[in-house]
Amino acid sequence: MATGVLDGEAAPADGSLPHQAIAELVESSPRSFGFYVHVPYCATRCGYCDFNTYTAAELGPGVSRADYAHTAIAEVRLARRVLAAVNRPVDTVFFGGGTPTLLPPKDLLSILIAIRDEFGLAPDAEITTEANPDSVDRESLSALELGGFTRISFGMQSVSPHVLSILERTHTPDRARAAVQWAREAGFEHLNLDLIYGTPGETSDDFARSLGAAIESGVDHVSAYSLVVEDGTRLGRQVARGEMAAPDDDVAARRYEAADEMLSAAGLEWYEISNWARPGGECRHNLGYWTEGDWWGIGPGAHSHIGGVRWWNVKHPTTYAERINAGISPSLAREVLTPTARSMETIMLKTRLRTGLPIEALSGAGLAAARRAAADGLVESGPLSHGRITLTRRGRLLGDRVVATLVGL
Repeated sequence: MATGVLDGEAAPADGSLPHQAIAELVESSPRSFGFYVHVPYCATRCGYCDFNTYTAAELGPGVSRADYAHTAIAEVRLARRVLAAVNRPVDTVFFGGGTPTLLPPKDLLSILIAIRDEFGLAPDAEITTEANPDSVDRESLSALELGGFTRISFGMQSVSPHVLSILERTHTPDRARAAVQWAREAGFEHLNLDLIYGTPGETSDDFARSLGAAIESGVDHVSAYSLVVEDGTRLGRQVARGEMAAPDDDVAARRYEAADEMLSAAGLEWYEISNWARPGGECRHNLGYWTEGDWWGIGPGAHSHIGGVRWWNVKHPTTYAERINAGISPSLAREVLTPTARSMETIMLKTRLRTGLPIEALSGAGLAAARRAAADGLVESGPLSHGRITLTRRGRLLGDRVVATLVGL
């Protein structure tokens, strides 16, 4: 979506931002302010994954996980220098990857402490880490909870061994269940399980068992994503060679409907197209993305957004560390969003939410498109009279199509 965007302009070596972007952050207290910390390491690479992650073999001997916390903390301090005029605490911190919990708890906590010391944390700050079930144990989870983490997100994906095998996940179904129990015993109140549906060879019973296991675990949040075959991945090559069937869109739609029915019946309501939660269990960090909050992304390949300026870091951990150690911002490039681009992003993001899109965000043509979508059963007709555009379940299945009509594409 390049319309209205200065595409990929060079980022300053000192990481500085336009005065207006910082002024907007200073004045935007209703909006969330968060940090995303990307930890790019994995024990093995799953065949479907195209995230910016690396195994030890891919990185080679010149890059050590033992040094990563020190490097990430240096970027936190860079953020403090750039945002020197900002005097507000951080609302959310999210450690993603990769597998953040491949780092020892003391390293994750040292990064969190640096954010706290440089910016302060809000009294009710949400602190999340992603984790693979086989990358944690009772001791590590207890250390994270005692250190201030409030939420953990486990990549369970499925409870069917043959589905986990196709996805090249290294944990067992029993390990995922055990990890949830250990996290609860450690004191974590907020727990998420990620599920993937539509894997070749997965049956409707396989997915129903996975949903049932997630519900029975008692977590207050479930994310469910349709498997996407990405170019350049091992799964992508297998599908291209005909060794693996491509995911079926109709099957994926039925899986989504099953997820919505089972999770809703269990008290987990959808609040974003792919996310369900019990009241109060919503991921506040991700809501910050979808409601146009501000965040600084730490780490190789991490993306950031402050006051209408979006930038992204160099991708490889070696290059990232070299730039940080040389006192240079790791930012590779940035784009400054124009009012037109920001308006389009408002429509694209807020339409995904159960709270919906305010009607005033639409032009006359967009409002006409919303009325057509309501007539087609894609948008709730009642909320239109109450000033918001909210997708029906069928509309969620066709969310990209609905958004495209609302923005006039």
